[in-house]
Amino acid sequence: MCRGRRPKMTTSIVLKIMGLAILEPVIDQNLYFLGAKLTSAGFATALLNTLPAITFLLALILRMEKVRLRSLHSQAKIAGTVLTVAGAVLMMLYHGPAMQFPWTKGQHDATAAVGAVAPRDWLKGTMMLIGSCMVWSCFFILQSSTLRSYPAELSVTALICGMGSLMSAAVALVAERANTQAWVIGFDNRLLTVVYAGIVCSGVAYYLQGVVSRQRGPVFVTAFNPLCMIITAVMGSIILKEEITLGRPVLPHLGQE
Repeated sequence: MCRGRRPKMTTSIVLKIMGLAILEPVIDQNLYFLGAKLTSAGFATALLNTLPAITFLLALILRMEKVRLRSLHSQAKIAGTVLTVAGAVLMMLYHGPAMQFPWTKGQHDATAAVGAVAPRDWLKGTMMLIGSCMVWSCFFILQSSTLRSYPAELSVTALICGMGSLMSAAVALVAERANTQAWVIGFDNRLLTVVYAGIVCSGVAYYLQGVVSRQRGPVFVTAFNPLCMIITAVMGSIILKEEITLGRPVLPHLGQE
């Protein structure tokens, strides 16, 4: 699919692809997974609603986006940015009543599980998720810039995944060198998680994001990110039996350790 329009590979493009591999498969995914582990899936996706706003601001600073205050298109972007940030803040600060669904009746809700998390760990997880948002925004910006000079989405995706796998393996060897059990993967949910994360979250996602980003820009891609919160909340409620509230997930009591 990339034949005939794939330009010559240069040192600049190689460095950009290496930067993409470091940003997304290595730094971002590790920060997100650790942050979600220390908090919850619902809280993680709620915080990621700030991604469109961060990406818009970065694109504006780097002059990849232009704002004309009299333009309806620019006004819509500004309004969308404010709404995403306001929505994310509301989700994290407001705790409304729990929503009951037929599939959660009689099931153990997530209140006790989340309440067992120490406030120190929750704060650490929140900081990791904020860092993940920043890194992911940088990835979208750099990906859009790379595809402008090297318009071959499949090739770029393959190179990112290949380089990212090598870098992630090196990081894992250092971080888990004393924990041999972490490398054991059986035919269970761990194998499904690894395969799904590699094929869908990395391979398919990078390619589709690259296609749309090259045509419409990084801000347009991240504008659909809030849908992740809705999908994750519904799937988390059905599969993980997590409690859904009109607002943020239940936080641990600050007096507990």
